[in-house]
Amino acid sequence: MTNLIEVKNLYKEYVNDDVVTKVLHDISFTVKEGEFAAIMGPSGSGKSTLMHILSFLDRLTSGGYLFKGQDTTAFNDQKLAALRNNEIGFVFQQFNLLPRTSVFDNVILPLTYSRQDKGDAKRLVNKAIDEVGLAHRAHNLSNQLSGGEKQRVAIARALVNEPSIIFADEPTGNLDSISGGQIMEILEDLNQRGKTVILVTHERYTAEYAERIILLKDGRIVSDEAVQERRKKGLVK
Repeated sequence: MTNLIEVKNLYKEYVNDDVVTKVLHDISFTVKEGEFAAIMGPSGSGKSTLMHILSFLDRLTSGGYLFKGQDTTAFNDQKLAALRNNEIGFVFQQFNLLPRTSVFDNVILPLTYSRQDKGDAKRLVNKAIDEVGLAHRAHNLSNQLSGGEKQRVAIARALVNEPSIIFADEPTGNLDSISGGQIMEILEDLNQRGKTVILVTHERYTAEYAERIILLKDGRIVSDEAVQERRKKGLVK
């Protein structure tokens, strides 16, 4: 497998009224195509900031970031927006669905920003909805769905552009344990079918679905291990 993401000596800081807040310190790692990696850490560890940089929602302060071998630090905002729209699928804790709008119309939303043929768009939407097991709910309104079903719609929406990678930021945070487990099984299944997934979480039980856990603390990587190795050490059940 080739490297999809290569991060080298990444630093991130924010400056407000001459006050400098250092968030990420000397972060280096790679993610291969088809990998399922979890970025795990407590609140304030910098994991969401790192995800925002990796998904082109924010910029690093210094260091290097290659995406598919391209140096993204040299890209302007327009180029980063194009990468974000075409290469990245997002799944967030809050679902971010349009209320009183059908499942189909929620999932097709990312395609309205592309130049997809209407027939192709419909095919892609139906395929994405089917992949999350909601074909029977395609014409239901989002406010008629359970929390777990809403998150399935969010995953379908993330899939519809056929992105290179899916970022899932605390995707089970608003769900009970049963619904959360079902969502993680969907992400695991997508990965087994070749999709690259990066999960951001503070919960160990969700991180354990990944092949690998990158653990952050105080903005630094303190460990980066395969889940199997963590099991051998007794760090994972």
